[in-house]
Amino acid sequence: VDECSSESCLDKLLDLFDADQYSKSATNLEQLLSLLEIVVAPLSLLPKEDQDIDLAADRSSPGREWVKVPRVVVSKKRLHSLITTLRLDSCKDSSFLKISTLTRRLCRVEANRDCILHELALVAEGLGKAAILDLKAVSVRLNSAAQHHREKLQRNGDSELLKVSDTSFDNDVFTGTPSSAVSLSTSNSELKLLRVLQMLSSLCAQDDESKSEGNPPEFVSLLQSLNLESLWDQLAVCLKTVSVLEGVADIDVDENQGDGDEEENDKSDEAISGKSGKKLQNSVAGLITRFLPAIEAFFMVNAASPLEEIQSIEQTASAIDKVVQFAANNKVLLNALLRSNPQLLEKGLRAMVKMPKCRLFLDFDVKRRWFLTQVRRLRQQASRRHGSFRLNLRRKHVFEDSFHSFIHRNADELRGRLHITFQNEEGVDAGGLSREFFAILAKEMFNPNYALFMSTEDGCTFQPNPNSSINPDDLRYFRFVGRIVGKAVVDGFLLDAHFTRSLYKHMLGVKPTHHDMQAIDPDYYKNLQMILEHNLEDIGLELTFSTEDHSFGRSRTIDLIPDGRNTIVTDETKSRYVDLVCQHRMTSAIEKQITAFLEGWNEMVDPDLISIFSAKELELLISGMPDIDIHDLKNNTEYNGYRPADKEIGWFWNIMFSLKRSEKAAFLQFVTGSSKVPLSGFSELSGMRGVQKFSINKAASGPAGALMSAHTCFNALDLPVYKSEEEMKEKLHYAISEGGGGFGFA
Repeated sequence: VDECSSESCLDKLLDLFDADQYSKSATNLEQLLSLLEIVVAPLSLLPKEDQDIDLAADRSSPGREWVKVPRVVVSKKRLHSLITTLRLDSCKDSSFLKISTLTRRLCRVEANRDCILHELALVAEGLGKAAILDLKAVSVRLNSAAQHHREKLQRNGDSELLKVSDTSFDNDVFTGTPSSAVSLSTSNSELKLLRVLQMLSSLCAQDDESKSEGNPPEFVSLLQSLNLESLWDQLAVCLKTVSVLEGVADIDVDENQGDGDEEENDKSDEAISGKSGKKLQNSVAGLITRFLPAIEAFFMVNAASPLEEIQSIEQTASAIDKVVQFAANNKVLLNALLRSNPQLLEKGLRAMVKMPKCRLFLDFDVKRRWFLTQVRRLRQQASRRHGSFRLNLRRKHVFEDSFHSFIHRNADELRGRLHITFQNEEGVDAGGLSREFFAILAKEMFNPNYALFMSTEDGCTFQPNPNSSINPDDLRYFRFVGRIVGKAVVDGFLLDAHFTRSLYKHMLGVKPTHHDMQAIDPDYYKNLQMILEHNLEDIGLELTFSTEDHSFGRSRTIDLIPDGRNTIVTDETKSRYVDLVCQHRMTSAIEKQITAFLEGWNEMVDPDLISIFSAKELELLISGMPDIDIHDLKNNTEYNGYRPADKEIGWFWNIMFSLKRSEKAAFLQFVTGSSKVPLSGFSELSGMRGVQKFSINKAASGPAGALMSAHTCFNALDLPVYKSEEEMKEKLHYAISEGGGGFGFA
């Protein structure tokens, strides 16, 4: 038999990819691929090579029987021709999809699969090199636009706007250049690279039996063989240029003012205020969409797998750090993308919610939209199964009636749409009665007669009452309250209920720190800080690893460690003592109450979904953004070192009145530690010494352009002297976004 006659029909069709009339014609190429789809369609029914099948007649189809589909092995040369077609300009979207279907069917044969994966990896690397050239061309155009803008400003004599950005770019790049002036077309190489990577992931997942979350190990291994580092570097250059043009890159994102828990608070304050150093000066989502395929490819490659899939600890740290640094450097641009296309958090940018360190760079409104989308799906599923959750209540006994109704329902039933009616009233619940229902419960849950919660020193926040056992049903009520708070959150209703920061952390599964004691007992917190900052001998303290509990007129000693009452605290062990005594007051002493509350809370709210928020953001999710009356704040402000008529004070209030609602909330959290406004207004703002009004202190002389600082124990703001209102505004924005997690002491 000669060579020609040994070729199958499939082989001859695959050979046509080398012919110009098919490789250079999009129409002919698509027709060829359509024919190939039909030819290889039987391969989709192939079982695995080690799987036995019954070829007997199918009882459900009399007169028909299964035939054995041959396992066609295609030569490497022909598979190479098929896969390299992906790089051709004639390969349009429809042809790309057909090639994806062809490769999936051919991969049912193991001999074909290995070759196809290898060829796809080579194509991806080649597309990466082409994408680098495209991005370099884009970078030139962006810098050219910046230079043109600079020359225009020089001709107009606008020297004020000629500010050189403090970046790694040359002096031709200036902040505030409108990026809308730059018209950029989408690169085919970047889009095709993304699609090839998606095709690789799909083929690897096809035979992955682990079904674990994340990408299959085989896909991760293929990615590690690709050399795309130069592409990511060039992408970073382009995004940095866009940031500079938009005026958001003139503050160093790597500058760190705290660590540990304070650093997390810094990022969450920034997310709440909805900015990262500076807000966008122009609409940027349209321009950034140009880079979306490359951005998605970056996340796909560098956030590809669960940690256990990566070969070494060093690789794990490197992969995480790379993604986190990318998110940090481009947080404003990424948030702009996510606002315009929220579905990205479930697709190409899902690493932003899956990786805890990346969550810190998502703005609160972006997180909230994603969260509500997820819980809405769960609620719709529950409504289809169980229908609406209807309550018929006596208006004077809403709390008790609701308690007895909730206690007999399972969590899935409670997720249904809430429908409230009050006995002997004709109101129809179109949302208003449900809102009133939650408002009543928010007041009653703190009713002293139930002994469930106790207020903190400032009277604005609440934590579980360690003596709640005086109520014989206290734990059942705590579970009920947890369900109520969770139901309000997932249904999108706000509660006028503010808990302590430590309880919010428990709701998120985060361990509280000794800093959280400040909101519960400021005097006690100040004493703990004194212990940490001074030698015990110098302040005359003799402590043991124990604490005193005073309940119902009785006093007893509680050991923080075994035999703690006989173990002396030293300067070397005082940090552990502070952690243990705070852990006792915020956790151990109210462990049963917290456990019952969290049982109800977790029944309504998926812990994996809610973990995207920080403690401060959770407070805003539950209680909403407060209405802050700046006129009331101004009328109840005291001044030390300044006079109300000073120009700096005039600038300050001009800035305060210009802030957005979210920025006002971030400022209030910055100076008082909470976004809650006292019920009687700022005239009753509480501090360490009882009622303590907001005060503005003239900061001691320091370096020019120093940041303002806050003393949350005293509701005080240290305001340096600035040269202009613009400089003060810039520093205030930076302080409330980056410095919100720090603590000041007098």
